Amino acid sequence: MLNRGSGTASPASCTVRAALLLCIVLLVMPRPADAQEAQLSLDDALQHPAVQQARLHVQAQADPAAERLATLGAIPAPSGQERERAEAVRSLMVQIGLQDAHVTDINNAVGVIPGVSDSVLVFISTLDDLATVAEHQAAADVPPRIEGDRVVGPGTNTSSTTVAMLTAAEALIEHAIRPHHTLVFAAVAQEETGLAGMRAAYDQYSDRAVAFVDILGDGATISYGALGINWWRVEAAGPGGHTLRGGLPNVNQGIGRAVDRILQLPHPEAHADQNTHLNVAMLQSGSVFNHKPDNGWFSLDVRSLDADVISAMEAAVDSVLHAVERETEIRFERVPETLVPGGQIPGFRDSDVVQTSRAIAEQLGLAPNLSPAGSSNMNVAIAGGTPAIGLGGDRGGARGTPDEWASVPALVRAAEHVLLLATTLGGLDAP
Repeated sequence: MLNRGSGTASPASCTVRAALLLCIVLLVMPRPADAQEAQLSLDDALQHPAVQQARLHVQAQADPAAERLATLGAIPAPSGQERERAEAVRSLMVQIGLQDAHVTDINNAVGVIPGVSDSVLVFISTLDDLATVAEHQAAADVPPRIEGDRVVGPGTNTSSTTVAMLTAAEALIEHAIRPHHTLVFAAVAQEETGLAGMRAAYDQYSDRAVAFVDILGDGATISYGALGINWWRVEAAGPGGHTLRGGLPNVNQGIGRAVDRILQLPHPEAHADQNTHLNVAMLQSGSVFNHKPDNGWFSLDVRSLDADVISAMEAAVDSVLHAVERETEIRFERVPETLVPGGQIPGFRDSDVVQTSRAIAEQLGLAPNLSPAGSSNMNVAIAGGTPAIGLGGDRGGARGTPDEWASVPALVRAAEHVLLLATTLGGLDAP
């Protein structure tokens, strides 16, 4: 600081001023090439001979990709039981030339294309299926089959994103495209049951990640923010008894009062601009007509783009439950079922990550919709403050039914989208 009385600077203040001047010089002077942003413009990528050849490679892989999808989709992989499918994905990774291909303890299948920087660009696909898909697979008379430009059969819809991801990776390797940033390709487990696979991948790569790209479709929708979704099981307990005696107050009195008051909370209307919702879908207690149950429960679905609004709603729910406890002596406990984090990164909609993906989608003939309300693996990264997008859009239809199918043209578009993101956001070592 300046000595105000003398108008001269102390030795300590000189040191501070020198440091500030050094910082200014460092900010304005050109940075070494290795420290500069490695991102390649989409125009430059589209004109790069190797990228052009890689795109042609992807477009020519429709038939082989459909065959891979038919094989992969035939493997049952309900959430938490993905090991066999993960090993099949790892084998495909080895076959196409990805390095360090392995399956983790949580059943993520991971492979990489090494870059020259310490940073990584992480591509994510979902490995697991809904539990009902495994049931349909077991009941199916035939395995998934190729019908024109579709791969038909339970297990094909979700797995199309993994095949799209690997198709893009194969094109990069086949045409010797060396990225500046290391490219990580991860098919992650347990997306349907708490995002456990994504959480593990995020823990491993977040400290050096340029971005995470969650592949859900061809990019007709690009999510850049995450909708927080918390599912709770509100359990109630009280004295049981027969219709003619005991069991007062009745557990159902407590449940009824609580549900009625919770559904009148003002937060969804007050924060409608944040896509805020509160719902009770299931109520359960008792099993026979002549019994007063000693326990029961109801579901609670809490959603918003704003994590603070979610916290406020849950606090209001707790206040309701405490009030009903005092009135009825019925005890309540809010037990987590599935908690999906959400959030927004200020200014991220206009970032290079989002806008490059948007431009790629348009290059592929799509009219992309940008959404702040993603709900998938990407939520983990967004909630952690790490750039992430979700590529939504077309990938097929009838998901979770016996007639499930995947679109091969959509798979190819998704693969091209991944390829172009890899060569723009991931950069080229020698463009």
